[in-house]
Amino acid sequence: MVEDRGKEVVVDIQTVEDWLSHAQELVPVALDKAREVKGFPGRWKMIISKLEQIPSRLSDLSSHPCFSKNALCKEQLQAVSKTLKEAIELAGLCMGENYGGKLRMQSDLDALSGKLDLNLRDCGLLIKTGVLGEATLPLAVASSSTEPEAAIHSNTRELLARLQIGHLEAKHRALDTLVEVMKEDEKAVLAVLGRSNVAALVQLLTATSPRIREKAVTVICSLAESGSCENWLVSEGLLPPLIRLVESGSAVGREKATISLQRLSMSADTARAIVGHGGIRPLIEICRTGDSVSQAAAACTLKNISAVPEVRQNLAEEGIVKVMINLLDCGILLGSKEYASECLQNLTASNDNLKRAVISEGGIRSLLVYLDGPLPQESAVGALRNLVSSVSAEMLISYAFLPRLAHVLKSGSLGAQQAAASAICRVCTSAEMKKLAGEAGCIPLLIKLLEAKSNSVREVSAQAISSLVSVSQNRREVKRDDKSVPNLVQLLDPVPQNTAKKYAVASLASLASCKKCKKLMISYGAIGYLKKLTEMDIPGSKKLLERLERGKLRGLFSKK
Repeated sequence: MVEDRGKEVVVDIQTVEDWLSHAQELVPVALDKAREVKGFPGRWKMIISKLEQIPSRLSDLSSHPCFSKNALCKEQLQAVSKTLKEAIELAGLCMGENYGGKLRMQSDLDALSGKLDLNLRDCGLLIKTGVLGEATLPLAVASSSTEPEAAIHSNTRELLARLQIGHLEAKHRALDTLVEVMKEDEKAVLAVLGRSNVAALVQLLTATSPRIREKAVTVICSLAESGSCENWLVSEGLLPPLIRLVESGSAVGREKATISLQRLSMSADTARAIVGHGGIRPLIEICRTGDSVSQAAAACTLKNISAVPEVRQNLAEEGIVKVMINLLDCGILLGSKEYASECLQNLTASNDNLKRAVISEGGIRSLLVYLDGPLPQESAVGALRNLVSSVSAEMLISYAFLPRLAHVLKSGSLGAQQAAASAICRVCTSAEMKKLAGEAGCIPLLIKLLEAKSNSVREVSAQAISSLVSVSQNRREVKRDDKSVPNLVQLLDPVPQNTAKKYAVASLASLASCKKCKKLMISYGAIGYLKKLTEMDIPGSKKLLERLERGKLRGLFSKK
């Protein structure tokens, strides 16, 4: 027998073979007694059918080559023997009609039937999981092994097997140990984790004990964050119990469940499944009322879900627009605000109804206020870029939209600067808006961006400049900037990866009436580039080439 004394384990002298013989002796006794009972015929018939299956399960177990070396086998035989003794005892009580009441006996017989189910299932699992061949060393022996890594793996496999075998309290103890092992050596667990272990963990999320659910989701959160078994987790039915924990778990349970969904929702298929299982509403509620960590994880999960176009309307129907704008204004962590702006960017990418919803809820003002920070984020600029075509120029002017874009061009990340340049292209369609962009200080910042390493940044900056120089005062500012012509000429390079060519041609054509600019173009090699661009039929290149060649020819005659 195995007896718990705190953390100390005392092992009886009886061997696993002794326990096997003991269980085999009890089976015919239990069957004979059960068949003699006259009362509760339906229940006893079911119990008898389960007792009859035990010999074959014991035979399967004992025929395994590692049977005698495995601690789990001995524990399982002890559990089977205990259940058989209980069957004999209950049969005696029923035959003598010596029990405390019919309802109580019915309950006891149902419990016995459940224990037999558990014993039969666990015997099968010991064979099925393969743990018999892996977990054969007791802990004390494993720790002194000359192959410590193999011993660690063996002990970890046994621990994971215990999550699947035995009653709930035994699983609870195994779970406690697993939580500690994961803290100390997560890689050791991941190295031996199998699909059946994942399934057992997922099942523990529905345990009646809140503490077991909390510990199970703590382990699952670590597994999800490791990125090593996402498919197993989802395919074993993780999402419904995880969403229930987000909805009504303890504070720790909600946090771990939400972080797990954050990681899993990076897959578009899983994001759709979260929506299908009713996950949007509890996540939105966490954004409204959760603590800082849970709020940020829920916002990120919703951001991931919003990247899937076909579920955006579902998100809108649950009130996500107002919640995300509120997070932008009042989010506890900076990360929550960043996720909110990314979510709004996704929502407004193509859906006009959602654009109108964001505008009507005051989203433009909130996004602009968020941009006023020291490091403006790309997502907020991207969301604004999506919205500008749906609002009037007067509204944008009243919000100081262009000066704020100039702030992004100066202080934002490269991605934010690119988004800002793109927004300028969209919003500056009238002479008035182009003039205001120049007055806001955008032009020198766009000229500087022509030097960026990223081709896409250079392209959109050149596009913005080519639009703005159609206004005379902006042209004068471009002419005054010493770097404007050299940077634009560099963008005439005919290589295929340079996609800014046509915008560089258009910008330089606007400056070609200035003799100083024309001389600079020639001196920096524009004619050679333009000859190649003319052959490539780049719009405007032939005309600009002719103007520069005429200027060069006149310069030669004047020297003579």
